Amino acid sequence: MLTLAAARRLWPSRVWQRALVVVTALVVLFAAATARLFVWPAQGMPPRVSAIVLFAGPGERLPVALRLAREHRAPILVVSRGQHGYSWPCPPAVPGVTLICFDPDPGDTRGEAEFAGQLAKRYHWSSVVVVTGTEQDTRARMLMKRCFAGSVYVVTGPLPMSIWPYQIAYEWAALFKALVIQRGC
Repeated sequence: MLTLAAARRLWPSRVWQRALVVVTALVVLFAAATARLFVWPAQGMPPRVSAIVLFAGPGERLPVALRLAREHRAPILVVSRGQHGYSWPCPPAVPGVTLICFDPDPGDTRGEAEFAGQLAKRYHWSSVVVVTGTEQDTRARMLMKRCFAGSVYVVTGPLPMSIWPYQIAYEWAALFKALVIQRGC
């Protein structure tokens, strides 16, 4: 049987053990959420969609969008020329594919989703594939679904390993902003 003095000596170590277990569980949960949301999100698309929508950002997104257009996976390719250092000129036309280039306003993912949603409504699209970076997949999908009632699919381009840490931190903050502050389309 423990004496009162022995119990008092054990109490701090038990508190620290429990705290360590809780902190470890939180770290594992955060790592799992990061992996699911930003590193290995669900991806894929059907053989054909109404439009391919390219969101601007880091990584090799443009070649992926152009490959999908050349494969005639959609009759329309929508290209955000973007802002914040990720801009590119409107690419050359792909035979048999209508090309629409735009500058988002506001110049962010929300502005891109708003513009694509307006086009979808105007042209009666039933489905889109958003081409973005793996790290942006979850947020881009969520914003596009807020602005477009049809089916939304995501295909991603590769991202250089050197910028993964920054992009994951950025995406956590941007996802928080989209979930809590900017809840509309």
